[in-house]
This record gives sequence, structure tokens and C-alpha cells, in this order.
Amino acid sequence: MGEGRHATHGFRPRSMPRFYPARMTWRRPIRPIALALAPVLAIAAPAAIHAQAPQNDLASVQRHLAAAQTMTADFTQTDRNGRVLSGQLTLKKPGKIRFQYEKSVPILLVSDGKSLYFLDYQVGQKQRWPIGNSPLGILLNPERDASKFARVVPSNDPRIVSVEAYDPKRPEYGRITMIFARQSSAPAGLMLQGWVALDAQANRTTVRLTNQRFNVPVADSAFRFNEPRRVRR
Repeated sequence: MGEGRHATHGFRPRSMPRFYPARMTWRRPIRPIALALAPVLAIAAPAAIHAQAPQNDLASVQRHLAAAQTMTADFTQTDRNGRVLSGQLTLKKPGKIRFQYEKSVPILLVSDGKSLYFLDYQVGQKQRWPIGNSPLGILLNPERDASKFARVVPSNDPRIVSVEAYDPKRPEYGRITMIFARQSSAPAGLMLQGWVALDAQANRTTVRLTNQRFNVPVADSAFRFNEPRRVRR
């Protein structure tokens, strides 16, 4: 895939650009897959019930996150207005992730292991955030103790495990609810189906994953990118 033509998604501590359908011209800022990564289990915020969630589910999620050192998947991203974009996700721990959007979308969201970059090739802009400031951090750092900032969300479907990650001391970083399906062939018996991201302004982004592959070879070069060129006026 060309590095300068596609887009990836991301979260940001302040306000991230907004995404619009690929058929539209890119004259307004675009908003990334809110890390809120998102919406089978239709991936949406699971319906809460009064039943007690299994106590070992959070431990299983932690084992999954530690065991899945790399992942590739196709994704679809849906924003709060129902706009949908698609692309390919590539992940390598610790800290590397790339959201490669369809060719007609001139943006890219990528982390090199230290910083998360949002690149807009149409207007020639680059924004940068420490990866730790993003809810995506729970997916990228296998050493983080999820029990300190995550909780299992009760669900009325026993096949599904939903975990919400949120730092009450850093509400500006937003929150992410990851949705897993129980599947024996997946790491720790859980298949990541996607996530729902909610930013500090309560804007929701849903990411659905398909064709997930874990622990496949992924080169560090997959997280390189071309610098956007500033638009001359």
C-alpha cells in the first residue's frame, strides 16, 4: 500500500480531526477512528445486566493482550453520524500500530512505538501525541496492568466479553470498550472483534475487525510513513 495515500485512525488528548466518507472532498478536518477503536455480534456498547460478570474474564483479556504480540485485520470504522471508512490494521507490540485507509482517503494514523501520528496528506499537516495518551495504549503495551484502569462490562451474551478502559485521572484521553468473542483458537481463548471509542466530548467511534490474524510476521518497516508536504497557497 502507498504510504502517503491512505489513512489510519487515532485518539488524541485534545481534539482529533474528523473523518468523512471517502467520496467527499477533504476540505474539512477529519476525525480518526476514535480510539475509541469500534463497532457479531454487533459491536456496540454492550447492554448491561445485573448478573455478576465472571471474575476471571479480565485476567483472560490480560492474557490475550500479552499473548497477541502482532495482529493484522481488516477494519471498518463508523462515526457517530453513520459515516463508514474501511482499511487494514497492522499491530506490533510494543507500541506500533497502523491504520491504513482505503486509497481515496488521504490520511494515515500510525504509531512508531513512541508517538502516535495523524497525517493529512491533502493539506500537508502532521499531528503528534505520546502513545500513552491514547486509549489504544491498552492494546499496544503488553506490560500494562489492565486491572488498574479497566473493568469487565456485564453483557447479556455469554459468548461476549467486553472490557472498558478508562483513566479517571485523565478524562481528556477518552475511553475505549473492547469487545471479544470467546473462541478457543484465539490467544487466551478470546478473539478481539473491535472496540467502541468515546472521546472527552462524548463523540463515539466504532471499529469492527474481520480476518484477524495473530502472531504473524510483521516488519518494523510497516510503521514508516512519508512526511506530508505543506500545501502552498
